Amino acid sequence: MIKNTTASALKVIPLGGLHEIGKNTCVFEYGDEIILLDAGLAFPTDGMHGVNIVLPDMTYLRENSHKIKGMIVTHGHEDHIGGIPYHLKEFEIPVIYGPRLAMALLAGKLEEAGVSHRTELRTVRPRDTVRIGKNFLVEYIRNTHSMADSFTVAIHTPVGIIIHTGDFKIDHTPVDGEHFDLQKLAEYGERGVLCLISDSTNSEVPGFTASERSVAPNLDRIIAQATGRVMITTFASSVHRLQIVLELAKKNNRYVGVVGRSMLNVIAHCRNLGYIKCEDSLFKPLKEIRNLPDDKVLILTTGSQGEPMAAMTRIANGEHHEVKIRKGDTVIFSANPIPGNTIAVVNTIDKLMMLGANVVYGRDKGIHVSGHGCQEDQKLMINMTRPKFFLPVHGEHRMLVQHSKTAQSMGIPASNMVIIDNGDVVELTENSMRVSGKVPSGVELVDSSRSGVVKANVLKERQQLAGDGAVTVAAALNWEGKLVAKPEVHLKGVVTSADRAETIGLINQTIETVLSDRWSEFVLPATAESPVNVDWVGVQTQIEKAIGRVLRRQLQSNPMLVFLMQIPEEAVRSEFVQRAQLSIEAPKLASSSPSSAASSPVPAPVNKVTGRRRPRTAAKVASVAS
Repeated sequence: MIKNTTASALKVIPLGGLHEIGKNTCVFEYGDEIILLDAGLAFPTDGMHGVNIVLPDMTYLRENSHKIKGMIVTHGHEDHIGGIPYHLKEFEIPVIYGPRLAMALLAGKLEEAGVSHRTELRTVRPRDTVRIGKNFLVEYIRNTHSMADSFTVAIHTPVGIIIHTGDFKIDHTPVDGEHFDLQKLAEYGERGVLCLISDSTNSEVPGFTASERSVAPNLDRIIAQATGRVMITTFASSVHRLQIVLELAKKNNRYVGVVGRSMLNVIAHCRNLGYIKCEDSLFKPLKEIRNLPDDKVLILTTGSQGEPMAAMTRIANGEHHEVKIRKGDTVIFSANPIPGNTIAVVNTIDKLMMLGANVVYGRDKGIHVSGHGCQEDQKLMINMTRPKFFLPVHGEHRMLVQHSKTAQSMGIPASNMVIIDNGDVVELTENSMRVSGKVPSGVELVDSSRSGVVKANVLKERQQLAGDGAVTVAAALNWEGKLVAKPEVHLKGVVTSADRAETIGLINQTIETVLSDRWSEFVLPATAESPVNVDWVGVQTQIEKAIGRVLRRQLQSNPMLVFLMQIPEEAVRSEFVQRAQLSIEAPKLASSSPSSAASSPVPAPVNKVTGRRRPRTAAKVASVAS
């Protein structure tokens, strides 16, 4: 037990996982030490164009990276470990402790991202205790979840014992035979738990969450009745579900083909570690699967959430190069849509049906159970640990509120719990819990290349392009503020009731009006060294503003404006420069011959912004304006 030698408070700072599903990340800070619990990701919403991954804002950790002593991983789901490779690109984590399966999956991710040298991975087993820094001692407690090798943790701190449930349900008949260590939880309840931080995902659902084994009879019946090929899509990380499906495939004399990189990866790791047990002969490559009778084939795929690039989505779109839907195929969605994914899943199901597949889906079919505890599971957790303070996490706002009501029904005073948001700083002492402040929170968006963060302004531009389209205008000017040729105008993705030719004519007229009415404002004062100098940035800005006003008025929308402006070549400028020089240096030129004046070198104009002389060559000015 760690003794409290100072009056400092323990800070608990969730950076993700509150008022949302996904990107679960929590900071525990005491004095000059920080430990992290999980670092997950989420998937983009429809409005996040080109975004592949959503991460929590890690500004606070970047600024305090010198305090980080290590990380605790509870299990291997993407919403708990998927963000770690991206964070390690920005700061080191000295050591990461976690279960064998989670560490095996994480090792591959770190190797692929090229950051495996920035941390040390250490595996733990049930009831293992690890010390991180001088202020944290962590014991791993086996729990039951939809993924194998999942843990609740007891964190010993100078202010008291914190129990973080991780993701859990209480499954009395687990597929792998690894039961929830309720005895250890009860021991901590006897010793005294300062605060319980608990998963709220199913807090609105009464009763207990059904055992994972309950899906087996329903899946068995559907597979046995199918006369053609069977395709099953589920979460790749639902290890117990995969074990059930493989057992049923063998029972029904079907060979298994696996489609989807993450599904192949998880099955390979689980077989190596013993979490999935089956014979090698059960699996067949897809090339051999194609030659087998349809009633001997079962295909396991990713894509249960309608993800654009997942295998089942590509199959539904007819884009998968190895698997095509045939009339008579049975497709089973052994997963419920995560909030926000419903439309994508429904669209995938519709496409599969139109291709002739018999699609089995829905909660009433009994082919999926949650990995998260419902109200009675949550009550049992509270009753076993008997915490002084309570902090609901992992869920949308209404779920947190309902979980707090459940805790109150179990005797925890409302004054001993808080409902918080990402970034809120909760301070815990032996006798108090309060929200003391807030750190930067929000999201960091990783684009489809997985190499760059999509900033807010870039996302806004993508949304603007998707919503209102783009207008591109290219204009070439001479040194006297005249258009060299008619501007090039292109409307892309722009919907308008007005005549396009009329809109283009208005844009051209607007450019000419700005140049005729305001050109004198852009010609900078002449000097002996710089007889001709034009504020091209000013010209560009004023034309953009004027075109923007016309577009908003004409189109009743706000398309993105891309304005390209070409300034004249040096050869075109020389005659104009000569005339300007003659006008400001008449006395000096009177004593010189015209020929010598014409042949004297003309210095390049000075850029007022940079202070450097512009090279006397062709130049282009381009910009993107909202």
